[in-house]
Amino acid sequence: MTIWGDKPYYSLNYYLKELYGEKIYKIALDGGFTCPNRDGKIDTRGCIFCSSGGSGDFASSKSLSIYDQIEEGKKRLSSKKTGTKYIAYFQAYTNTYASIECLNSIYKQAISHPDIIGISIATRPDCLNNEVIKLLTSINKYKKVWIELGLQTIHPSSASFIRRGYELECFNEAVTKLNNCNIDIIVHLILGLPYESKKQILESVKYITSKKIQGIKLQLLHILKDTDLADYYTNNSFSILNMEDYIDTVISCIEIIPQNIVIHRITGDGPKKLLIAPLWSGNKKVVLNNIIKEFKIRDTWQGKYYVQAQ
Repeated sequence: MTIWGDKPYYSLNYYLKELYGEKIYKIALDGGFTCPNRDGKIDTRGCIFCSSGGSGDFASSKSLSIYDQIEEGKKRLSSKKTGTKYIAYFQAYTNTYASIECLNSIYKQAISHPDIIGISIATRPDCLNNEVIKLLTSINKYKKVWIELGLQTIHPSSASFIRRGYELECFNEAVTKLNNCNIDIIVHLILGLPYESKKQILESVKYITSKKIQGIKLQLLHILKDTDLADYYTNNSFSILNMEDYIDTVISCIEIIPQNIVIHRITGDGPKKLLIAPLWSGNKKVVLNNIIKEFKIRDTWQGKYYVQAQ
């Protein structure tokens, strides 16, 4: 049987070891940004699923300097890390939504740290103007830049429901801009959005992977306390994925993802103190192990994943 390292898919861990020859960890940072979906430019409520931390609940405090956040992140990882290098992950809110002077200062604080080999920047396709693209291009010549685009779905009804705030064509234009500058793109997709079928989820995967992207994140929908989605879940009846259905869906997604696209995530972490549902997702290790077990039962990787285990 042939696999990508120890996984039946092209994982981020495998890719980074190929690229840098060692284990690389991401350190979540909070650059003190906001979002056009929160400051009134588009809306004031944020996306329906987004926590008060702007999906950056595992980042360090924004009261710390970027350097100190990196050092704090290194300490958190000290018990399990085997490598010596890190990716600075700007995760909270929209991390290209500020003046070009502010962005330049914050990014350069990160890439100047000697242990940082690159930066991964979570943002929206509608927050990538020409000035921002020019800045990212210049940094990419010095240290690697990944741009993470929070698309979540290609379906207009779902995009409206989650209050995404931009059209699919905006995503397409951002992909083109980034490709023209040779900046790697990672696309986020949420599995289990209310009223979306498995067929619709797979349509989103097929659409995304038909574009020139380098990575994809498959994220289970989490219902978190103090979000509008939590209120909607309390007051309306909609089904959430159980573990068996999620495993079936995520494997079906992986089966149709081209093998040159790095799969950065196949589930996700919901902060346990905020997680309302699905509670089974709280044990990430069990979920991941069960996904691999199901792969083995189906023997899905046979004939497709041809890279020899190292």
